Amino acid sequence: MPEYGYFLATEEFGPTDLVEQARMAEQAGFESLWISDHYHPWNAAQGQSPFVWSVIGALAEAVSLPVQTAVTCPTVRTHPAVVAQAAATSAVMTGGRFRLGVGTGEALNEHITGGPWPPVHVRLEMLEEAVQVMRNLFTGEEVNDRGTHYTVENARLYTVPDEPVPIDVSGFGPKATALAARIGDGFVTMSPDETLVSHYRKGGGGGKPVSGGLKVCHGLDREEAVRRARDVWGSQLLPGEMGQILPTPRHFEQLEPLVTEEAAASSFTCGDDVDEHVAALTAYADAGFDRVYVGQIGPDQRGFFDFYRTKVLPQVQGAPPATPGDGTRR
Repeated sequence: MPEYGYFLATEEFGPTDLVEQARMAEQAGFESLWISDHYHPWNAAQGQSPFVWSVIGALAEAVSLPVQTAVTCPTVRTHPAVVAQAAATSAVMTGGRFRLGVGTGEALNEHITGGPWPPVHVRLEMLEEAVQVMRNLFTGEEVNDRGTHYTVENARLYTVPDEPVPIDVSGFGPKATALAARIGDGFVTMSPDETLVSHYRKGGGGGKPVSGGLKVCHGLDREEAVRRARDVWGSQLLPGEMGQILPTPRHFEQLEPLVTEEAAASSFTCGDDVDEHVAALTAYADAGFDRVYVGQIGPDQRGFFDFYRTKVLPQVQGAPPATPGDGTRR
């Protein structure tokens, strides 16, 4: 049975809201936390982008749940030696309950310092080298290295956890999945793709954890929930490499007409039908995922957490519903 966690969206919520959501998630029975790491939101409708490492520090004091970034890009915007320090400190503050999720990133967040945005094969090379740099630093020993993409000179982390920080690698296609299988302590992907999970396992992932996440929009008015999902997170539905190469939120906004409400309705679980929410989570379990993270779109966070605490989590976690017969559609 998978572990079910909550997905904190730094693109959509400010730091205080995120910490409060984490508290509500723990009270509702979620078992862990994902948190995105972005410099920009995808569009103005989301409207936030707090510094993830500050938020993780607050989460370490607010809740006892494990935390993972989903995902950090340790290659262009931030040198991997700096990411290693942030991750090591986060692991110490959470008592070893931190995992670092990494990926090749998007131009939206990574080009801000003015450098070039490399093609995907170069980004994969950079990610592999960055992971090795961070693993070397997690030992607490001094690191001196001059690689193809990164130079590390007289670098040593003095604040390190008892065990090295696990590094899970994100992948959405065969090349990134193969890299994750080869160098990662786990695999991160978003869709419940059984074939991708199989490729990861057979490529060297073995029994390492596979994690996935989804956005839902719980609400009593399904049509309104669909509209909100489209307006706030329709960027997820853009075709091809748009998500990796567009440089600013306004470019994503210019493509919003490509995403229809019908597309949003078929891609996001919206409304208050318990079976639909259960089925969306179960799809990940059926595909072989070990951890499933779900995030609520929009401001009605308390309604979402009450709904999942009483109706959804008891079913996917194997317990009877907490408060049956209250009129919620089945």
